[in-house]
Amino acid sequence: MDAEARIRAYYDALEAGDPLGAFFAGGDVVKFGISERLVGGGEVRRGLREQTGRTAGWSVDSRDLRVTARECHAWFSDDVTLSWEDVEEGTRHTFETRWSGTLEAREGAEPVFVGMHVSTARSF
Repeated sequence: MDAEARIRAYYDALEAGDPLGAFFAGGDVVKFGISERLVGGGEVRRGLREQTGRTAGWSVDSRDLRVTARECHAWFSDDVTLSWEDVEEGTRHTFETRWSGTLEAREGAEPVFVGMHVSTARSF
């Protein structure tokens, strides 16, 4: 499992405005964002579609990605300067964020996130 490559691919997809749902497992997955808690694969995919539809110009500046991988699971942490534009409000948001999560290997497929937590101490 190349968990680090998968995490970086997620960051790249976020910056490109690409769909993000395929990066997450179905079922009992949970994703905490700066302002939301999404539980279940359907809810995570719905939330990500809405986010992609109302935002643009993402920047993901990873500064301390640390990944530990085992045969079928991996976990990670990172410090990320995260910014985007809310196209509905016309405002730009920038946060110093802390990321952590767990990925699971799937037979014949890319690893998927089974949990992700993004938090921030402050905005600027």
